[in-house]
Amino acid sequence: MGVGVSRWQLARAVSMLGQLGVVSGTVIDTVLVRRLQDGDPGGHVRRAMERFPIPGVAARVLERYFRPGGLPPGQPYALLPMYQQVVSKAREQLTMLGAFVEVHLAREGHGGMVGINLLTKIHLPNLALLYGAMLAGVDVVIMGAGIPREIPPVLDAFAEHRPAQIRFEVEQDAGHEPLWIRLDPADHWDGPPPPLRRPRFLPIVSSNSLATMLARKSGGRVDGFVVEGPTAGGHNAPPRGWSGPGAGEEPVYGERDAVDLAKLEALGLPFWIAGGAGSPAALRAARAAGAAGIQVGTLFAYCEESGIEPGLKRAVLESAMRGDLAVRTDGRASPTGYPFKVVTWNGAGTPAFDRTRVCDLGYLRDAYRMPNGRINFRCASEPEDAWALKGGAPEETVGRACLCNTLLATIGQAQRRANGAVEPPMVTSGDDLARIADFLRGRTSYTAADVIAYLKGDAGA
Repeated sequence: MGVGVSRWQLARAVSMLGQLGVVSGTVIDTVLVRRLQDGDPGGHVRRAMERFPIPGVAARVLERYFRPGGLPPGQPYALLPMYQQVVSKAREQLTMLGAFVEVHLAREGHGGMVGINLLTKIHLPNLALLYGAMLAGVDVVIMGAGIPREIPPVLDAFAEHRPAQIRFEVEQDAGHEPLWIRLDPADHWDGPPPPLRRPRFLPIVSSNSLATMLARKSGGRVDGFVVEGPTAGGHNAPPRGWSGPGAGEEPVYGERDAVDLAKLEALGLPFWIAGGAGSPAALRAARAAGAAGIQVGTLFAYCEESGIEPGLKRAVLESAMRGDLAVRTDGRASPTGYPFKVVTWNGAGTPAFDRTRVCDLGYLRDAYRMPNGRINFRCASEPEDAWALKGGAPEETVGRACLCNTLLATIGQAQRRANGAVEPPMVTSGDDLARIADFLRGRTSYTAADVIAYLKGDAGA
């Protein structure tokens, strides 16, 4: 869920109750170094870093980023170098470390299963994230926001510490040889590496054709699917026949966008229903349709163990109980071009669209080939003049938000700017948030255990 919302505390709580707890791997390298700059309350991050098996990495990261007691008031967070097709070994190892720490902490002290969720769209750091998560013993990899057909052979290779590669996606690259992002585990070991298990792989799908293609043409084992509908939070698959986002447009989904679960079941792989599935009735319906179960995000996003900043969490829940809240599928908010769910509450729109444009994290940038043949990066949420100088159409910047910065602000890691401004948050949730008052029954605080009891029917619901 988002950036740091489904953090290790939440995944661990869910796993200890016999379900699959899933940590978000999105932007986890930046989340890691900001936790260290905040002083690592409780020492959890440092405790996990001590277990990272590649020698010297943890010590170097601590020396560079750890600030006992946190940053002085008003001081901005130190930034990581933006990802490129090829990065330094140190940058690659820090990315591995981020995934390792999150998975290790989620798995600590119990025998339950833990998964990690990654975005196919943010493909530059994914190889390092996968390898780092596997070093921590991750059980399941879940990937959406694109077509992750290259991932099964990557998992096979990393389980044996062999090199792996995925395609480096470059716009305006017709007629050129394919480019690749590569990671060779041997580059990071002086001695024998530890044995690894290959995790199960569950791609997120929104159509039968995508599920069939992934099951048959991924070059490696697919272990099941998460079937995500358009009511889910975060990024949604665009509707069939969608021509792209227009000003003020909310994508409209119809029967063509529904997955035929009978055909999916015929593939012979387990699947879980996601999007609007956070209720006992939805769980019963999913099982009746042949599903192994459900994937739930929205209810867990507002529990005590989630990473949303507590004051923000409380404000959203209080607004939900008053009925003063809306969830909108915004066709333009995300620079990826995918529709994105945006929450507004308490009678006010989100300020994330009004921020001064700064692109200093760069996770959602697209690579493109310039007329001189060189590769450069651009993002529709960066400053308009910079986007235009890079050949971007000016109209593509309208209505865009910087998800990298605003979603970090949502978990209490807002960047402080030189002019005194603080990055505003943006909250994303599934459509179920508008009905969460039925679950809350007057309370504004609850735990992951409360959610699981409710879904299983143990609370008399």
